[in-house]
Amino acid sequence: MEAIYFEGNWYDKNPPLTGPMDHAFWMSSVVFDGARAFRGLAPDLDMHCERLLVSANALGLDPELDAKEIEALCIEGVRRFPKESELYIRPMFFATEGFVLPEPGTTKFTLAVYDMELPPDEGIKVCLSSFRRPGRDQAPTDAKAPCLYPNTGRALREAAAKGYDNALILDPNGNVAELSTANIWIAKDGVALTPMTTGTFLDGVTRRRIIQLLRQDGVEVVERTIRLEEVREADEIFTTGNYAKVQPIIQMDERDLQPGPMAKRARELYFEYAEGCSVF
Repeated sequence: MEAIYFEGNWYDKNPPLTGPMDHAFWMSSVVFDGARAFRGLAPDLDMHCERLLVSANALGLDPELDAKEIEALCIEGVRRFPKESELYIRPMFFATEGFVLPEPGTTKFTLAVYDMELPPDEGIKVCLSSFRRPGRDQAPTDAKAPCLYPNTGRALREAAAKGYDNALILDPNGNVAELSTANIWIAKDGVALTPMTTGTFLDGVTRRRIIQLLRQDGVEVVERTIRLEEVREADEIFTTGNYAKVQPIIQMDERDLQPGPMAKRARELYFEYAEGCSVF
């Protein structure tokens, strides 16, 4: 099931919005954000809507809605589904005119809400990618923009060909950045560590929430540069991201791991927090 919003109307299937002359179609002047709803809960929906505006401004777009208006439309979309649904919420801005540079005044908004089950927390297998995240001076890394995803898609395709679920990507300096579709964490001697944001990858909304929840729970959380060797020698490795929320990593290259207590606690804390985020 789908619920698509565009220019004051709701559609129950994918409507045609762009053509070959639209700037977004040929120059990728598009930004989006991804949020989740499940059991009538939509944790941190406001933060996702606020980040969408940051992304739009980073690409030179002129958003026609503010964060509260976007959030209200997202909630309206969620309420079109049964309360028990597990949904993906994807608001977007895109430009229709311009030559290389988008014309800000032609920015349009659309929203897609659709069924997407949360994956099980059984764990995923990850390998090191031969591709790297671009630097801030090489791509619009301060935006959640589709133009960044073909590179991470290459990393995913490479990992899948080797029998893995996801890929660990380094930054231009050879330090750990993220997975191709989520932020990465390690635990060592009871301390939770995640790469500090350096502008090469997006500071995930779920990442920020887990940092807060773990610290409130008394866990030491450290954000700093992380070397590949530290990931390979960690007591446990896990991910945070909007799609799966919290998942343990059960294999890193050739090393097998077990789901650990840090990932388990992070997941428990997140879903306990989510119970207070009802939109019904």
